[in-house]
Amino acid sequence: MSQHAQSDPLNPCTGESRPASGAEDGAARPGPLPSPADIKRWRQYLADERAEAAVYRDLAQSRSGEERDILLALAEAEGRHEAHWLKLLGENAGRPRAASLRSQLLGFLARHFGSVFVLALAQRAESRSPYASDPSATPAMVADEQIHEEVVRGLATRGRNRLAGTFRAAVFGANDGLVSNLSLVMGMAASGVASSVVLLSGVAGLLAGALSMGAGEFISVRSQRELLAATLPTQITLAAAPSLDIEHNELLLVYLARGMSREAAEHRVAERMGLLDCDCDPSLSLRPELPEAQDEHEAVGTAWGAAASSFCFFASGAIVPIIPFLLGMTGIAALVVSAALVGVALLLTGAVVGLLSGTSPASRGVRQLAIGIGAAGVTYLLGMAFGAVVA
Repeated sequence: MSQHAQSDPLNPCTGESRPASGAEDGAARPGPLPSPADIKRWRQYLADERAEAAVYRDLAQSRSGEERDILLALAEAEGRHEAHWLKLLGENAGRPRAASLRSQLLGFLARHFGSVFVLALAQRAESRSPYASDPSATPAMVADEQIHEEVVRGLATRGRNRLAGTFRAAVFGANDGLVSNLSLVMGMAASGVASSVVLLSGVAGLLAGALSMGAGEFISVRSQRELLAATLPTQITLAAAPSLDIEHNELLLVYLARGMSREAAEHRVAERMGLLDCDCDPSLSLRPELPEAQDEHEAVGTAWGAAASSFCFFASGAIVPIIPFLLGMTGIAALVVSAALVGVALLLTGAVVGLLSGTSPASRGVRQLAIGIGAAGVTYLLGMAFGAVVA
């Protein structure tokens, strides 16, 4: 063959050389080889996707029905992402790499607890996906991670609603115990009294505060539930409707008093009276009211649950400031250790609140610490001033 016959054919429109058959197929031209940094990053993504899929499967084992199906669907989506990184890595996939510490922690919690805390952590993990800024990830994968955050947020919300009332009492009780008893201990110590008096004051503060918190939460939640029950509509309209005078229909006033528009109220009355054979406007039709009422009560929590949580968590928080005195420490050293222990506890309680609310655990922990130590510091100064006046 001649040299001309072996050259690339000319493009008839531009006169430029045209690639030989098969060369214009993108798959036929090998792309740039991945760098060592690319391979390292992709292998980490691969390990994290495998770990996250395992987390969702582990969570699904403790769920049933719709929640189980949702979690398994999330695991399947993570499997698709895993396949993407395997395809990019090819022979560079190598041996399985350890997942990140965050993914390993999620896996441990999912296997041993399977609680709302895991879903809250998973929600935060999904929100911090690096795919949006990584050109190696496909747009579909970026969209998947964004949707996964909302799906996990919805699942976590169900759990938050189930423990909302008791959790509120628990967090409030623990924080109040830590701050109030630390303030009491520091105020007493600053006034110059003996360490035995400080310890006695701390124990008295623990018992008095825990009993007060428990009783207060019981009365508060019971009163709130009774108030909700008093505002819920009854089903008396079902029994009274057949006997009502249509000319002077008082049932219309019932629905108007509930805040319904006149059109919706008249439609509801017609349904109650049996005057409608068809539902021409579904937006105005009768809706069951019981599930909504149950949800409101569920969010409030039970009176006994709130009381027990407040008592136990206040006591567990209030005992922390007096631990050094129980161990025989005295003076400034005891106060420093007490403040340090309470500071760690405040950071932990704030971090838990941050995790469950889907926000930064660090910022919530620092906020709790600043408020608690600030209150204790003010009380210490007041105790010094009081001790000086008394002396």
